[in-house]
Amino acid sequence: MKKILSSCGLLCNECEFYSNQCAGCYRVKGAPFWAAEYTTEGICPLFKCAVVDKKYNSCGHCPDLPCELFIRMQDPNTSDEQHRKSLKERVARLKGQAKA
Repeated sequence: MKKILSSCGLLCNECEFYSNQCAGCYRVKGAPFWAAEYTTEGICPLFKCAVVDKKYNSCGHCPDLPCELFIRMQDPNTSDEQHRKSLKERVARLKGQAKA
């Protein structure tokens, strides 16, 4: 199965909400179902920063990766250890994609 990479390095098709509640960050233009509840603008702050504001394809094209916002945005359902592991994996994916 082809991996569907989000703008922040998550694999959309590995998410429990993919296809059900979310079609992936690019298809929903950075406004997944959770954004209305957890953000003031109704858009994922990482998508807004990278794709909307800076006009990058993803965070992987940003020279500041991983920035403070990237590090700070933690899924509330994960432990600090899980978050650190996820950050490393996502940065590696994004930097690999940016080189391709």
